[in-house]
Amino acid sequence: MRSALYVPADAPRKLAKALGLDTDELIVDLEDAVPPDARAAARERLTDWLVRNAPGAVPRIWVRINPGRAGLADAAAVAVPGVAGVVAAKTESAEGPAALAAPLRAAERRHGTAAGTFGIVALVESARGVLAAPEIARAPRVVRLQLGEADLRAELGVEPGPDGLELLHARSRIVLASAAAGIRPPPAPVCTDVRDTEGLRRSTLAFRRLGFRGRACVHPSQLPVVNVVFTATDAELSGARDLVERYERALAAGAAVCLGADGRLIDPAVVRSARRLLTGD
Repeated sequence: MRSALYVPADAPRKLAKALGLDTDELIVDLEDAVPPDARAAARERLTDWLVRNAPGAVPRIWVRINPGRAGLADAAAVAVPGVAGVVAAKTESAEGPAALAAPLRAAERRHGTAAGTFGIVALVESARGVLAAPEIARAPRVVRLQLGEADLRAELGVEPGPDGLELLHARSRIVLASAAAGIRPPPAPVCTDVRDTEGLRRSTLAFRRLGFRGRACVHPSQLPVVNVVFTATDAELSGARDLVERYERALAAGAAVCLGADGRLIDPAVVRSARRLLTGD
């Protein structure tokens, strides 16, 4: 996944347009993008839209649901064939995803889909959630963590500078928790300044270096920048293939390590990174 675009659940024209955009995933937002008193009606209309459009859709569709009891009703309604799963807003412990497992399992039985069809992306947006990230990452159905920095900054009273070092601990903890649990790497959090294209590029590159894969976007104009950063170049792919081939020849010759074209040592860890680049994992 290179990019994921947030789209309001109560904006049918934006939803229709988003299906044709160059994004790998859509996150249809039933939470912050919809006024609280309009969310129940938006959920009903969204479910109808998903039934018509989600099967076979490209990009993949996720739905950001509300926290607490409202989220259970959201999950039960929007878990229809073609939907990848739900993005659980304001996840603070493993109990949240565990509670969602029941309505998602019931939806799978109702629609006759395989067990485990609907996944959970746990959106961590608080200090408590960051500290509980290792447990959340191992919770039932959680396939990915995602960091929501706006709420986290407000809670911590943090004012990030250009390099974002003030949030480095939280960011790295999400990456570490994901790797330790064996789930997909997290996508980078959103950039709310949709006009600063160069700033978006710099920060996205920094997130990539930290171990994030892909980035959530709030506006279609951000997609080209994010997609480029998370798309391997021909030179990177060629270099990765060369590393793997050299290593495999070395193994066949009875050696456990070898040298790359640049004279650097190639060992299993280096090859693992190269294979990840080639497979997109």
